[in-house]
Amino acid sequence: MDANEHLTQAAGAARDASRVLARSPATARNAALRAMGDALRERMHPILAANEADVAAYAGTAAFRDRLTLTPARVEAMAKGLEDVAELPDPLDRTLADWTRPNGLRIRRIAAPIGVIGMIYESRPNVGADASALCLKSGNAVILRGGSDSIRSAAEINAALQTGIAAAGLPPAAVQTAPNADRAYVAAMLAGAGLIDLIIPRGGKSLVERVQREARVPVLAHAEGLCHTYIHAAADPAMARRIVANAKMRRTGICGATETLLIDRAIAPGLLPSIVDDLRALGCDFRADTAARAIVPGLTAARDADFDTEWLDAILSVAVVDGVDGALAHIAHHGSEHTDAIITEDAAAADAFLRGVDSAVALWNASTQFCDGGEFGFGAEIGIATGRIHARGPVGLEQLTTYRYVVTGTGQIRP
Repeated sequence: MDANEHLTQAAGAARDASRVLARSPATARNAALRAMGDALRERMHPILAANEADVAAYAGTAAFRDRLTLTPARVEAMAKGLEDVAELPDPLDRTLADWTRPNGLRIRRIAAPIGVIGMIYESRPNVGADASALCLKSGNAVILRGGSDSIRSAAEINAALQTGIAAAGLPPAAVQTAPNADRAYVAAMLAGAGLIDLIIPRGGKSLVERVQREARVPVLAHAEGLCHTYIHAAADPAMARRIVANAKMRRTGICGATETLLIDRAIAPGLLPSIVDDLRALGCDFRADTAARAIVPGLTAARDADFDTEWLDAILSVAVVDGVDGALAHIAHHGSEHTDAIITEDAAAADAFLRGVDSAVALWNASTQFCDGGEFGFGAEIGIATGRIHARGPVGLEQLTTYRYVVTGTGQIRP
């Protein structure tokens, strides 16, 4: 069976499953999520064995290897994430608006599922579990296509999830995965108008650009995470050092990791050397502009392209800027509208930054690594939306619903 034939069958089964989910009570979907978590725990050994084979075959960077690797703790976190989503309020059938017209018609806007979601992602195998949890809870079916690096892990995780769904009496076709890592399957998904209602890409710049270029299906885009942390002149130095170390080095391979440090010229001579020392001790390397290298000699000179690079590694771009306006200008030129932060004790400066930065997530005195659905209280996330239509920032349950209108009359006819 070729990719188009397989997708047609999978999407047909997903459509049928989505209709069942849309009509199912929240109790049934929550029971399925808990059973899916139990199944992940029960199948932990085959999941870890499959992941070990994926990791053994991988030949990339240490940061991406970390993204790919599963441990018992990470499998348990996936299972716990499913249970956390089960505890969240039901996103369906919420009344979003309610009004009555002069003719007596009552009109309600009601939250409803999108339908069939296509999820294309790369190396992180936990993405499949997170996406499955959010889609099922929000009444959507999902077809997952993971990257070749995690194909074995994805298959084992999906088998566990389907076991849990079936045990709860819902259709296992609500969560499906591509049978292989053939690029033709991605092409089939992108051309799947009428089969798939929404495509969500989660991965590197080249993947997202391909999806946006080729898709004949609406796309909820997740652009690269060119995240900035700006240290304002009124920043608390100890706080700044602590936040920057976390924002860059907690996990370098995630999209919320800070990739560029901007520091105010007024405080750079006194603070930047300490920050460099902190990060060097954690294994970080640097790409710095002329002003930063004048303060800390020996830093590698940055090319202009370095400020447009999502390193996803222990490398930090550094630039000295003049005030909030300088920081905003740098971010506007180089950023990806993902996540940007200011560190300052000056509320007026913070307000100017938060209003001026055109990013999906803006933070004041906090690490950019908080850009995460779990940290936002969403239970999990299916990605970070950086577009301007439908959703921005972490995509959770509410962002995976659309709406419909329910109109109640008392016999009205239109003149």
